[in-house]
Amino acid sequence: MARNVEIKACVPDLAAVRQTASVLASAPAERMTQTDTFFVVPTGRLKVREFSDGSGELIAYERANESGPRESVYTVARCQNARALSEALGHVLPVRGVVTKHREVLIIGRTRVHLDEVEHLGAFLELEVVLRDDEPVQTGEREARDLMAALGIPGAALVPDAYIDLLERTTV
Repeated sequence: MARNVEIKACVPDLAAVRQTASVLASAPAERMTQTDTFFVVPTGRLKVREFSDGSGELIAYERANESGPRESVYTVARCQNARALSEALGHVLPVRGVVTKHREVLIIGRTRVHLDEVEHLGAFLELEVVLRDDEPVQTGEREARDLMAALGIPGAALVPDAYIDLLERTTV
């Protein structure tokens, strides 16, 4: 399984973060719309991510709901027809919910920077510091904190939950 160190932060001014991140990034942002269908599973999280062209990914991951930089362990399997995969899984697993986001992805060093406009939730920043198999989590945590500082993201802006958790709380 692959690993990274992640943070999620609520961002009131996405344009300011975008400007700073664009200067630090190695290439222009890639823009996309993603629809994530989450399924009820006994441990971790399972989702099918659908892209605008209909392709997608099945993503299984485990990550603690902590507000600071935290390790995420995940497996990704690409597919050509995300909607068909979601329908097939929906026949045997309850659907937990659907999250739709408009995302810009930038790469700063080895970190994936996501600038997200999440429907019904607002604007967020995610950082994913990709770890090597033999690398300690602390190295990724340090890199995430350094990048947070460079982007002007205070610790108080960190969000411990996944978008699906936040969405569930807004609809209850």
